[in-house]
Amino acid sequence: MDAATLVDKYVMNTYGRAPITFVQGQGTQLWDSQGNQYTDFLAGIAVVNLGHAHPEVTEAVCEQAARLVHVSNLYYTEPQARVAELLVENSFADKVFFCNSGAEANEGALKLARLWGKNKMKGAFTIITMERSFHGRTLGTLSATGQDKIQKGYDPLVPRFKHVPYGDLEAVKAVWDDNVCAVLVEPVLGEGGVVVPPDGYLPGLRELCDSHGALLMFDEVQTGLGRTGKLFAHEHFGVKPHVMTLAKALANGLPAGAVLADVEAAEMFGPGSHATTFGAGPVVMAAAGVVLENLVNGGLVEHAEATGYYFKAQLEGLAAKYPKVVTQVRGLGLLLGLALNMAAGPLVVRLREMGYIVGAAQDTVIRFAPPLVVTQGDIDGLVAALDQALAEI
Repeated sequence: MDAATLVDKYVMNTYGRAPITFVQGQGTQLWDSQGNQYTDFLAGIAVVNLGHAHPEVTEAVCEQAARLVHVSNLYYTEPQARVAELLVENSFADKVFFCNSGAEANEGALKLARLWGKNKMKGAFTIITMERSFHGRTLGTLSATGQDKIQKGYDPLVPRFKHVPYGDLEAVKAVWDDNVCAVLVEPVLGEGGVVVPPDGYLPGLRELCDSHGALLMFDEVQTGLGRTGKLFAHEHFGVKPHVMTLAKALANGLPAGAVLADVEAAEMFGPGSHATTFGAGPVVMAAAGVVLENLVNGGLVEHAEATGYYFKAQLEGLAAKYPKVVTQVRGLGLLLGLALNMAAGPLVVRLREMGYIVGAAQDTVIRFAPPLVVTQGDIDGLVAALDQALAEI
């Protein structure tokens, strides 16, 4: 039996899979088992930022796997130390906790916030998050997520989350009380439809948290690591958080997550308060080291910023050409959304038939998150295909 038949027979049915079996990737290109070639404008949903099968990542992983694959976090390893140094020296943070995924990183941030409330705010325990946000699928992070479709069927949820409209500072103020210990927010809403917040929103949240002694926590699982044309998306808005979570692109496709915090927040965790078995294993950290070196010293963030401007301008040209279908182009860098006045699904399928992999967000938005190595030629090809697909409507 082929892979699709085996998966459908033996794997739990939690994904609506497209009828394609991918067998190879290189840069922005993917090939399926039938030999068909695709240009990847989703990167595993903002994961493979350096592109598929990046030679430096492959070399680092193979070399590390031949030396040491795993020891527990009761001991030190050199790859973990180097990645921690790169993250801290290039961010607001003083300390980092490593884990395996975005959900695990956000779960760690939520636990950190609860300890902060208990130790610094007389037992405060409420965490404010945003409507249409997405923070993961563990029971804690789906409770934090502001989408009914993610939470459906899992009642009772973890209590003491308050959800308010994204981008509305007054709505946060309206629900604030003495039990609030933290605000968790995406600097740019990803799964929620690729939404950039209004000016002053994130700085306003920081001021509000500071005035009450609460933590401001940025979920940069999707937006971090060069995706928006800055190393971290919050740099666009001139504001720093107390806590930040990362994952997705951290190890270019290998499972890695991280919670970064300033020194006061980081001190909430001590030996035995939080842990992970596989987090920051040597092989994964070897890959993450290559990712961060390329972002910090390799010019990849600057490339993402420049190509992001070009890409957005091309999409805005299509929006002007098809005003009855395209309602808005939004996003930053290489996290862009094309908002439609119709369901995005049929266009996603049509583009796939034309050799382009894109995604949908919030049903009516096409989400673009290509590898950061994407070229203007790749973008021109996608825009031409999208032009044809829109003309067919």
